[in-house]
Amino acid sequence: MSTLDLIYALLKGLEVTLVLTVLSMILGFVLAFVAGLGRLSKYKIVRTISAIYVEVIRGTSLLVQLFWIYFALPILGIRLPAMAAGILALGLNSGAYGSEIVRSSILSVPEGQNEAGIALNMTRFQRMWRIIMPQAFVMMLPGFGNLQIELLKGTALVSLITLADLTYQANVLNASTLETTKIFGILLIMYYLIAWPMTKGIRWLENRLTVGRY
Repeated sequence: MSTLDLIYALLKGLEVTLVLTVLSMILGFVLAFVAGLGRLSKYKIVRTISAIYVEVIRGTSLLVQLFWIYFALPILGIRLPAMAAGILALGLNSGAYGSEIVRSSILSVPEGQNEAGIALNMTRFQRMWRIIMPQAFVMMLPGFGNLQIELLKGTALVSLITLADLTYQANVLNASTLETTKIFGILLIMYYLIAWPMTKGIRWLENRLTVGRY
């Protein structure tokens, strides 16, 4: 097959990879803030639940989590489509790692900022969202940038649960054409081209939010 034919065949899996990446990123972002703030909650039960979620997910393999959601849950009566299983596994994984970015960034804001809010008679909620979170969010961006690239690379694992993403298409092509070097060379370039605007977007947002701060 010509290079153009290989590219066209691989593009069939591009939509699946992009949908997985975007939806998993949204789920992971939400879970990161929920769990990250939960780790800092004044309620012990909330801290405990958040800690269990983070430690279990971080302490186990993404591949095992994916297999467990797709193959083990049906035994318990919960059957998810391959796409939903992939999004859930990737979202849960990125959310657990992202929660530590959220937690550490919030704790990095100088205590004097919180004390200033108390002096202004602000509530705990007002201090968090008007003073602490805007500063912490800027510190979170580099970590979230790295996390979203890791999530993109993690989408390659969904080919193991029959989702026809980029990696799945590459394996099918390789089995039928045996043009391994060319196929996986193109695949590397395609993943890079997806990751490049994501990286640039995070850097642009970081620069925009830090204008006038330093």
